[in-house]
Amino acid sequence: MTILKRAIQFFIACTILGLLTLISLYYYVKSDIPSVAVLKEVQLQTPMQVFTKDGKLINQFGEKRRIPVRIEDIPQPLIDAILATEDNRFYEHFGIDPIGIVRSFLVLVSTGEKKQGASTITMQLARNFFLTREKAYIRKVKEIFIALHIEQLLSKDEILALYLNKIELGHRAFGIGAAAQVYYGKELGELTLAQMAMIAGLPKAPSALNPISNPTRAKQRRNVVLGRMFKEHYIDQATYHKAREAPITARRHGAEIELYAPYISEMVRAYMVERYGTDKAYNSGFRVFTSVESDIQAAAQRALVNNLHKYDMRHGYRGPEKALWQPTIDIPWNEQAIISYLKTVKEIAPLKAAVVIHISEKSATVLSKAGAYHTIEWSGLNWARSFISQTRQGLPPKTVDDILSPGMQIWIRNHNQQWQLSQYPTPSSALVSLDPQDGRIKALVGGYSFAQSQYNRATQAKRQVGSNIKPFIYSAALESDYSLATIINDAPINHWDKTQGYSWRPRNSPDVYSGPIRIRRALAQSKNVVSVRLLRGVGLQESADHLLKFGFQDEDINRSESLALGSAAMTPLEMARGMSTFANRGHLIDPYFISEIQDAYGNTLGTAQPLIACDEEQQDMQTHLCAPQVITEQNAFLVSSAMHSAIWGGGSWRHKTGWTGTGWRAQNLKRRDLSGKTGTTNEAIDTWFSGFNQNVLTTVWVGFDDASKPLGRAAYNNSLGKNQLVGAESGAISAQPAWIEFMRSALVNEPLAPIDPPPGLISVRIDLKTGLLSHKNDFTSRFEYFESGTAPTKYVLDTGSSTPFDEPLPVQDELF
Repeated sequence: MTILKRAIQFFIACTILGLLTLISLYYYVKSDIPSVAVLKEVQLQTPMQVFTKDGKLINQFGEKRRIPVRIEDIPQPLIDAILATEDNRFYEHFGIDPIGIVRSFLVLVSTGEKKQGASTITMQLARNFFLTREKAYIRKVKEIFIALHIEQLLSKDEILALYLNKIELGHRAFGIGAAAQVYYGKELGELTLAQMAMIAGLPKAPSALNPISNPTRAKQRRNVVLGRMFKEHYIDQATYHKAREAPITARRHGAEIELYAPYISEMVRAYMVERYGTDKAYNSGFRVFTSVESDIQAAAQRALVNNLHKYDMRHGYRGPEKALWQPTIDIPWNEQAIISYLKTVKEIAPLKAAVVIHISEKSATVLSKAGAYHTIEWSGLNWARSFISQTRQGLPPKTVDDILSPGMQIWIRNHNQQWQLSQYPTPSSALVSLDPQDGRIKALVGGYSFAQSQYNRATQAKRQVGSNIKPFIYSAALESDYSLATIINDAPINHWDKTQGYSWRPRNSPDVYSGPIRIRRALAQSKNVVSVRLLRGVGLQESADHLLKFGFQDEDINRSESLALGSAAMTPLEMARGMSTFANRGHLIDPYFISEIQDAYGNTLGTAQPLIACDEEQQDMQTHLCAPQVITEQNAFLVSSAMHSAIWGGGSWRHKTGWTGTGWRAQNLKRRDLSGKTGTTNEAIDTWFSGFNQNVLTTVWVGFDDASKPLGRAAYNNSLGKNQLVGAESGAISAQPAWIEFMRSALVNEPLAPIDPPPGLISVRIDLKTGLLSHKNDFTSRFEYFESGTAPTKYVLDTGSSTPFDEPLPVQDELF
């Protein structure tokens, strides 16, 4: 009894001493224990992801790879693997595991080493958020108290979810969601049991035990995890043995970029940083859905790249990048030496570095960086006459040795499933496509390669717009009592400028004049002198003020008569916005490129609220506000109708009165709902094409970044046969082909969307020569649209004389 009594007294004393020690330790470290309340609203460092409108990942920003997951979205076998390995009594203890602590103490007493930490998942969470990994007794004490606080604050599921999303798992992967992506390129639900066990084994030593850096040790660790799962009855023996025999399948995966669209994603990054700050934008796990559609964006990128290569090819080959050896002098390099050299060469997609190994009369064999041999047939080489200058090319090649020799380091490109000799295009380009009804940007490309230049020419490059300005000049004229049937004299202008001391002689391009011409045809054929005469008729200041209605910046609109020829400078996005007014009945929309912003868990933080092209009486039926109407719907239709003629022309070819507009190549699309306008500045320094229907508007610009360098001209290449683009570069030759290629893809599933005439217009038959009313119903006349009160009131004489006579407008010709 005495011994028992003393044992009880000793136990009570130890308990009291332990409690006193615990209390003393608590007060000793209390000031250093952080508040765990922050865990209630913890924001894990999660990268920002940028998606297309249809959900394809186009970029990711942030230092840490993390994909937050909810506890209910984690597969149970993965939870079992984590618990079996890290803390099998997690759902039973109160933050610390007394059994584990005793076990760790016994190991320390018996070995003198701290081999086991006895840390529960809650304690590991405490360390990961608030402490370091230093093996010190005082750190362990703090860890225990913080864990106890955490258990009071959070539920077990909340603790486990935080832990699984926080832990470092190697190769910059933080959390199990990111680990599944980094090691296997999968979602958690797609992992096999062996792969889950591999991830569950990583927290112990993520650098040393991961399957990429050390697959042997990683496999051993994985099998330990599987053994723990079997021992704890999470899996049966057959499942255990099957998983143990599974091979190591891990390899490094980046973020699964489904469509690389760097210019639009950089716009998103800049916007998010400006709105939220760098740290929050990069680390809060924002999911930003852009306005671009993946297939249309991809088509835009292809069209722009292909068009720049076509320009570069017609201007000639500038030669190899380097000669590694001289065929008749040096010993050829061996395969390994060539590949080693090529690995030092920076490639910019879609170009691949290669070295010429062998040539024959009509083909060449090359070796690429990947160690693959490719044959380039004559059809991929025959374009390569030598480049002399922007306006001169050498003679067409006859055999391969006119172009290449073994040892040359060249660039190749796989185009239409065929390898061809290539080179970096020297000009630049931009493409913007948007929905003119609400401003949603459908596609945007700011240059040939973001890796080559991060300068976004679609939004940053203010370039002279050339004849792309003319629809706006003509809009001003139509607002000033001109009509599409008004006759203007297309004749040379010689204007003496006393202030400058010289004559200003604007010329047509080409330098051909038609004499009296209707405004419709003048716009369609881009007559420069007619544009100047209209500017004078309306007034320079009045015309400039009218242009400001389309959202252009006042400082970009110069107050001189050269304004009529496109001396104003605008970005492609600004031009697309202005042009959209003609496609949407006169409304000025605001382009937008972000459709929705979500948090890391998919909760919507905001959606686009665009202004849409609607009438005020429709406002109550709309969920969004109407965009302001800056020109009348009648004015917008008349301009778009004249731009329709720029593609489809007019007159009668059978009667030899037919004519084409400058955008006639767009007829290849075989769509009668398209309107368009070319644009070319002096010496073809800037070239443009803008075109649209009611639902899609696209603007393309091509030029050199050096705004003093002209695009030049290309001579006919006998090696290339028919359908070449030759002659002086212009909007129709340099920019429009990209527009056509893109629109062919963008419109493939789009129904016809012509711009219908609005109320307030009448359609009457006019004489094509005089613009007066006509009784004839033949090739000498056509129906023309007029705003009410602006139609001619006189008829042309049947004799063909242009002398009109008064006659009332026939009621039967009024269509609206």
